[in-house]
Amino acid sequence: MRSLAAIHEIEEINTSGFLPGVRLGYLMCDTCAYASKALQNVGHMFAVNRSLNVECDYTDFRPRVKIILGALYSEVSIAVARLLNVYMVPLLSSTSSSPELSDKLRYPVFLRTIPSDTHQTKAVAKMMHSYKWNWVGVVYGDDEYGRAALQSFLKDAEENSVCLAYQEVLPSYLNDSRSMQRIMEVAQKIRSSSSQVVLLILKAELVSFLFKEMIRTNTSRTWIASDAWSRSRSIAQMDGINKVGDILGFTFITGESESFDNYLKNLTATPGGYNHFIEEYKNLRFNCTSECFSNKPPPYCPTPDLLKIKSVNACNFKDPQEQNDDYLVKALDTSEAFLTKVAVRAIANAIKNLLECNSSACFGEINFPPWKLLKELRMVKFKFDNQNFSFDKNGDFENGYDLIMWEKDGHHRRFQRIGKYHVLDKQIELDGENVTWLSTANTTTPLSRCSDPCAPGSVKKILNVSCCYNCTLCEEGTYTDAWDLHDCKKCPNETWSLKGWSECKPRWESYLQWSAPHPITMMAAAAFGILLLLVTFIIFLVFRDSPPMKRAEVRLSCVMMAGLAVSFASVICFMGKPSIHLCRARQVMYAMGFTLCVSCVLVKAYRTFLAFLPFGQMTNRRLHKFYKPPVIVIVVTTVQGIICLLWLIFDSPDIDHTLPSPQTMKKIFQCREGATYIGFGIMLSYIALLALVGFLLAFKGRKVPQEFSETGYIIFSMLMYLFVWVCFIPVYITNKEEGTPVQASAILVSSYGIIFCHFLPKCYEVFWASKTDTMERILKRWRVISSPDLDSETDIDFPRMSTPSQKSDRFSISSTSTILRSSGTLSEVSPTDLKLVIMPMSNENIPAYSLSNRLGTKVTRRRRSISF
Repeated sequence: MRSLAAIHEIEEINTSGFLPGVRLGYLMCDTCAYASKALQNVGHMFAVNRSLNVECDYTDFRPRVKIILGALYSEVSIAVARLLNVYMVPLLSSTSSSPELSDKLRYPVFLRTIPSDTHQTKAVAKMMHSYKWNWVGVVYGDDEYGRAALQSFLKDAEENSVCLAYQEVLPSYLNDSRSMQRIMEVAQKIRSSSSQVVLLILKAELVSFLFKEMIRTNTSRTWIASDAWSRSRSIAQMDGINKVGDILGFTFITGESESFDNYLKNLTATPGGYNHFIEEYKNLRFNCTSECFSNKPPPYCPTPDLLKIKSVNACNFKDPQEQNDDYLVKALDTSEAFLTKVAVRAIANAIKNLLECNSSACFGEINFPPWKLLKELRMVKFKFDNQNFSFDKNGDFENGYDLIMWEKDGHHRRFQRIGKYHVLDKQIELDGENVTWLSTANTTTPLSRCSDPCAPGSVKKILNVSCCYNCTLCEEGTYTDAWDLHDCKKCPNETWSLKGWSECKPRWESYLQWSAPHPITMMAAAAFGILLLLVTFIIFLVFRDSPPMKRAEVRLSCVMMAGLAVSFASVICFMGKPSIHLCRARQVMYAMGFTLCVSCVLVKAYRTFLAFLPFGQMTNRRLHKFYKPPVIVIVVTTVQGIICLLWLIFDSPDIDHTLPSPQTMKKIFQCREGATYIGFGIMLSYIALLALVGFLLAFKGRKVPQEFSETGYIIFSMLMYLFVWVCFIPVYITNKEEGTPVQASAILVSSYGIIFCHFLPKCYEVFWASKTDTMERILKRWRVISSPDLDSETDIDFPRMSTPSQKSDRFSISSTSTILRSSGTLSEVSPTDLKLVIMPMSNENIPAYSLSNRLGTKVTRRRRSISF
């Protein structure tokens, strides 16, 4: 058909007067697809008197044949081109696509009206990449075309991240003794491989045999056809071709020609010439050979495949050479001959330029040397069938490829164009409405992959080849936002990602939000504590003259309330986004406020401790001298103020700038209590030391009656404080993120402990306890124990004390009406009752204590005397 297309186009040029006064002739030889036969044909074409002279210089070589069209296969063209290099006779092919022929240093005389397979393999690799086929098999022929195309595809496949599951080679010629065995082996390899896409760089004959094996074993794959068989009508008409699966391929640009179809319907030799091919075809089609269809056909009969060409009306014709029909048009894809027609047109345009033809005549030398035509041909530019054509620097056309799909048409296949590949911009243009054959093309499950795709948030960890990999999650601070990436991207500034994330986000700020439940609860507790202190303060003022309030030391208690109020207020500074001023204020407020409160508790504990001590010892008398409440409170609080001042100067609290943990999206905003935390530790340790001292003093004076002391409340409140802060320290050290809310909670618990232990019991006594004065009840009990005549019947024995008639250097016993001083509280005693008051005899500033404070509950009668 291609030969007839060349003949028809030559005749069209001759009859159209395209070359005025010049007619193109042709000499046609069959290479039988053998390079050696093709070389023999070249010698025949150039021979003069059946011989070809050997010359050292063929510059002026002027054979009748100026150019050779062909060959069909690249292997044959390569052999012929090497020979024609000697004579500088151009060789123009419309089917040989081997990349090797683009090398103008080795093949300067070769040109072609198709692109090089370099472009075809790029198109195939790009198409595989676009459909996410990265695990493919390749079967190629053992010839120049197959080997060159394979090497080109390997390079392009690597650039497009396509890997080869296998690459198998088949003998180029079917008469090889191992051809069929090798086809069986390759078929088994295809069946056993996990690859679902197979690229076949083979001649049509080899593909036909391979497909027969696929049909026999019911094997279905997606087949990618090279240009050598992408439009093979014989394969498309095979029985069972629909069983092999989808077939997709690239083919050279084609075009329809009505005049050529009419020529095939009316085949005849050129008048005055002859054409053995046409004669042979008409004999096969119209010659009556009925005996050839018998069970035992004669030896001269054609093969069964050729008998299929026979017309059913062959025996009704007398002269087969006179017969014609439309069989060739229907049986063949005549558009495949388009580029052969283009090749003839290129030659005609080059000759027209070389002979300087116009519309009426050609003025150049007709018997020109072939190299001049080669030179002109490489520069020619012309238009044919509404398309522009020219050769590039390598002598190739750059008109691209058609992407075709073998669509099912009954039991056979037909060719459907679904797109085009542009050589210049290296892009595939798809016809959207025609691409309906790949149901998996737009899904996330590709048709042929060695490994599952890696989703965003992960990257490929290559195993043995680049397409076989494991998916590894991106580490913290990195991400991937697309499928199948090789490297994780770093998060931009001020953003972060966790492991396996596909995007980066700004870290959310973590601190005690005003609107969060926990801070709201703590603020409510602090506000309630301040309100409770205010109510307690009012109660203390209103009932300041009542005995419970007198024993509670109203002025000292008011100072404690002020310290607790400051402590409660410091909790508010723990809320909200920290600032350097809040960080400093909250610690100083707590330190000074709670120290003030604890110093007052310490005074109470010290007073109770002094009441427990015996009076006679020198050391104890000295300890009594230090009982100065205002001085103690001021000194103790001032020391804490100095500690805080030094802390602020040398190691001041500020904002913690430590980088957040990579495993979290939280950007923690919190205060750092100094670079070394030494000041913070000293501050807390100082308060703890005061609390411990107060606890020990109260514990020592625990035997003093509760009616005159607060030892139980002091012990419990100080234990509560120590317990709370001992629990706080490990949490603060091990989990600094929770240090802020834990410290605020500890302040609240400690402050409420003071309120519940020191203030609320007094309020209870004021409102609900007995109004009877406790001292009066004890003194009445004393009168019962004493005899009516204390002077005659009872001797009062005071250990280490002087009698009423004796004068001691320290104490005296008075029976007169006086004022009872108990814990610094003045209380009037009735003169009718027995008054025993221990008063200091010297001017030393030692508080006087009522006898009952020293008596406790141990009052007995022994030998008409009372011991205390």
